[in-house]
Amino acid sequence: MDPVIQKVTDRIIARSQKSRDIYLQRLEQARLKGPHRGVLSCGNLAHGFAACNKQDKADLRSLTKANIGIVSSYNDMLSAHQPYEHYPALIKQAVNEVGSVAQFAGGVPAMCDGVTQGQPGMELSLLSRDIIAMAAAVGLSHNMFDGGLMLGICDKIVPGLFMAAMSFGHLPFVFVPAGPMPSGIPNKEKARVRQLYAEGKVGKEELLAAESASYHAAGTCTFYGTANSNQLVVEMMGLHLPGASFVNPGTPLRDELTKAAARQVTRLTDLGTDYLPAGKMIDAKAIVNGIVGLLATGGSTNHTMHLVAMARSAGFIVNWDDFAELSAATPLLTRIYPNGQADINHFQHAGGMALLIRELLDAGLLHEDVQTVAGPGLRRYTQQPVLQDGKLQWVDAPKTSLDPDVLATVKKPFKAHGGLEVLSGNVGRGVIKTSALREGTEVVKAQAVVFSSQHELDAAFKAGELNKDCVVVVRFQGPKACGMPELHKLTPPLGVLQDRGYKVALVTDGRMSGASGKVPAAIHVTPEAVDGGNIARIQNGDMILVDGLTGKLQVLVPDEEFAKRQPAIMDMSASYFGMGREMFGALRSQLTGAEQGACSLFTTEEHLHG
Repeated sequence: MDPVIQKVTDRIIARSQKSRDIYLQRLEQARLKGPHRGVLSCGNLAHGFAACNKQDKADLRSLTKANIGIVSSYNDMLSAHQPYEHYPALIKQAVNEVGSVAQFAGGVPAMCDGVTQGQPGMELSLLSRDIIAMAAAVGLSHNMFDGGLMLGICDKIVPGLFMAAMSFGHLPFVFVPAGPMPSGIPNKEKARVRQLYAEGKVGKEELLAAESASYHAAGTCTFYGTANSNQLVVEMMGLHLPGASFVNPGTPLRDELTKAAARQVTRLTDLGTDYLPAGKMIDAKAIVNGIVGLLATGGSTNHTMHLVAMARSAGFIVNWDDFAELSAATPLLTRIYPNGQADINHFQHAGGMALLIRELLDAGLLHEDVQTVAGPGLRRYTQQPVLQDGKLQWVDAPKTSLDPDVLATVKKPFKAHGGLEVLSGNVGRGVIKTSALREGTEVVKAQAVVFSSQHELDAAFKAGELNKDCVVVVRFQGPKACGMPELHKLTPPLGVLQDRGYKVALVTDGRMSGASGKVPAAIHVTPEAVDGGNIARIQNGDMILVDGLTGKLQVLVPDEEFAKRQPAIMDMSASYFGMGREMFGALRSQLTGAEQGACSLFTTEEHLHG
């Protein structure tokens, strides 16, 4: 085992001993011998199966067969979730065939940052993760279920479903993906048209045509953002069936994997001999495996918050220093947009998850001795699913990458570093994704240009005020300020400035997500401006150093002068109403800082430690 990976794992275990022990004690208290519905009164149980068919009613009354709860993020407006429409019927049939019952426990909201970017609704995006966790918990709270299937894909959905699964960690859960849409126009072409539009060189019709050719069918967006990072991380943790993450929707193989997941969860319930509660299956080794997989592929920076909150839900305390040390020990093995020009389908065709996991296991960069929904040991995940004579089988990964420009080896990686760096200095702490940066752009030292919204920056760019070397500061974008929206509108103008030959960087207490690309961006800066963080003390013209090589984020003014400045104050009231935002005020005020997961569910030490 790589000594750094082992050291970080041991540190997480030691740091989390008390909170993890309390979590496991609560799991034991929640566990009931026999079906959980056995504790329900006759009236309770009758309500629980009133709408079932005659056979399912008889099976549920007998208290000898498992009942599997389905929680789904289905809606038919969003391409990633639309395939889930037909999953419940497939699942119920597969579960019935092995002598158990499945019921649809509940739906959770699923919003798309691609639709809401730059819009007021984006300010609900990060908040929706905790709402999803709570909504899933409500669906599971009827105590009718012996296991669960979590149907979710995109940015906040999977982390929210994971947190709910850990809350019901005495039950087994299998996560069921829907897969990416087929490839559209090349990502490089899409980015080119976006920049031309930002410069006013093409119109809205040309931009819409390019976007529609990229996002064109049912399934997840094919670039390597948070949605596809979610799928990779949960498979690394052993919550998917091997190789399930990136099989396209609407294919026979996708349907067979869904049915296999349904059958598998019935084997893991407390009614059988292979009881595997999700809360015990997910341990520190599984969490570290997820982080290493994220870093080895240059995955979404959103997971520097999501994985912290997900780990906390299972009693583990993870921080950004853990991410930084793991990143330094983890080589970058993939080039998937925005870290390259390939998309997730190209990664799948090059060897996909099976080859990636084998590379990392053989190099001692993953813990092999973990539990998974497919059985003990992560080595099982070095196989990929195929249909042979119409039957689902697993075969060994290719011996070598089928496209070395997309999926490399540990011996010849694209970079020796995982591509995530923690920045610290007198501005605070933040993270920077360096995996997509061109050589020579990792360090920027320039004067600050300060804004309080992405719309202000867009106006300044159009007015020609940013044609210079500069560090753009966009503040009052943190969790408590306005829900920490993703600042997608910043990417095209900053990319244009960089292409014009200017040295530019971004500093923000907001998010840039898995779409972060070629512009160095110090994001998730904490403490945030609305909490009086030092980002609120930066003034126009201050010299700022953003150093992705040494991890420095520094305002280059005398310490005494900087400390004496009064933090800027901004009236955030415009973000507290409209598009439903007025209903989220109490939740927003409870959010922790970015390094603590920007979470409202685990906000106090009393809650964490009991």
